[in-house]
Order: sequence, then structure tokens, then C-alpha cells
Amino acid sequence: MVLKETENTAWGPWIARIIVRLGVVVGFIVLIKFGIDLLFAKFALFESSASARAMTGLIITIMVGYALLLAIPFVPGVEIGAAILILEGAKAAPMVYGATVVGLFLAFCIGQYAPLPRLIRLCQDLSLLRIASLLERIQSTPRSDRLDTMHDRLPRWLVLALCNYRYVTLGIAINLPGNMALGGGGGIMIAGGISRLFQTGYAFLTIAVATLPVPLAVWVWGTDFLQ
Repeated sequence: MVLKETENTAWGPWIARIIVRLGVVVGFIVLIKFGIDLLFAKFALFESSASARAMTGLIITIMVGYALLLAIPFVPGVEIGAAILILEGAKAAPMVYGATVVGLFLAFCIGQYAPLPRLIRLCQDLSLLRIASLLERIQSTPRSDRLDTMHDRLPRWLVLALCNYRYVTLGIAINLPGNMALGGGGGIMIAGGISRLFQTGYAFLTIAVATLPVPLAVWVWGTDFLQ
């Protein structure tokens, strides 16, 4: 009897923690869905009302919403940015570019400065044991040794891309068609931050260069090549 009570006492907090964290995840998904619906509602207003085009507040709201959504993994933020460019053309290109850089850099900072012990505990609670084990290895390896450790473990054909030219690879991954399978731009940047293999300043520069071509092309030549 005492043994059963002890087992219930041991399992109780763990089950409660799982329920709470799953509730947080579900709530976060609902919040993302609400944000996407709200942003597209703003698009509809922006497109249908000629006077709305001069509303600075509406433009700022759309750009802030776009940047925040872009920082979230598996959200098609790039497609939203392309939709804004198609609707508004060259005049929206600088704003879309700025919001894209801010959103992706925000995602990187979330990963870069997220507390690894809490992420490990969360993954363990959600039975994501492989991810938890990977995070534990990252945490236990000093920052100065992480690149060398990765260099030793990877096949030779991957060393060049993922170690020597990792910033170039990161920039390509951001623009890679179908990168939603990898988590989208936000997911890729969060993963890059969590890896602790990228310096913040160089990561920002990588984002700024990698996301420039499309807005710059729209700004110079218009939206014909997007349609």
C-alpha cells in the first residue's frame, strides 16, 4: 500500500507537468493560427481599401505580424512576404526586406540564448529523447570545442559545407525551395542558434545578405518574375 502511494506520488508531478506543457504547445499552435488569420484579414483590408494604403499604422501592423510569424518554425513566412510583394510591388520591398531580416534574426536569437537545461527537460518530458540527447551533447561540449567535435564526427563530404562554410550553408538553407520540411526559415534559424556554432554578428550578416536578392529584384525590376 505504501509502495503504491509512493509510485503515485512520483508519477503525479510528472503527469501534471506533461499535461501543462502539452497544453502550452496546443495553446501556442492556436495562437499561431489566430495570428495567421489576423494577418490575412489585414491583407484583405489593405488590398480592398484604397485609403488603407496610406495608413502607416496598418502597414506597421502587417510588417510586425509578418516578422513575428517568420520567426516561428513551420510557418510559411517567406510565402507571406512574397504575397505582400506581389500585392504592393516595389514600394513594399524595403519594408518586407527589413521585416524578413528582423524575423529571422529574432528566431536565431531565440535559439542562441535559450537556456539549454530547460530545453533538455522539455524534450525529455515530451519523450523527444534523441533531441534531448543531442542538446545534452551541445551543453556538455565547450563552445570553443564544438566545431572541432562536429568536424570529427561528420563524414568528410559534409565537413566542407557544415563546418568550413557553415554560414554559406545557412544562407542557402534559408532560400532553399521546400525548406518547410526543415522547419522553414524560422525553424532553421532557431536550430542554428541552438547549435551554438554561429556568432551572432556573422549570423545577422548572413541573414541580411541571403534575404536581399528577391526584395532588391522587386525594388529594381518589379514583381513580374514573382507571378
